[in-house]
Amino acid sequence: MHAQPPVPVVCAVIVRDGLVMLARRPPDRKLGGLWEFPGGKVERGESAEAALHRELREELGCEVRITKALPSLLHTYEWGSIELIPFVCELTPESALPHPHEHTGLAWVAQDKLASYPLAPADVPVLTFLA
Repeated sequence: MHAQPPVPVVCAVIVRDGLVMLARRPPDRKLGGLWEFPGGKVERGESAEAALHRELREELGCEVRITKALPSLLHTYEWGSIELIPFVCELTPESALPHPHEHTGLAWVAQDKLASYPLAPADVPVLTFLA
């Protein structure tokens, strides 16, 4: 049996007024109720950056400018592995404020308080790059 290659998943560390946005996963999904940096799977033939913009439009109805790419991370869950590709972003001047279309809530959190939220396990190591 061959191990599946990790699924590429992008996430956005959206910074606004010194705060970082977290999104809460719906209770009926994998990792339900945990907080995460929003994003999603990279589709075949899509760049990580294009996936990030598409996912944020779909999930939050907002537009961002990528300010920094962070190192990608491998994380293995019981159901498979992901390669998490995080980007630090800011809302564009013309963007609407993020609105949770798929999440149950959004929170703007001071950077030193992010670790106090129950985060999706793959998102936890991203905090070390933000310190």
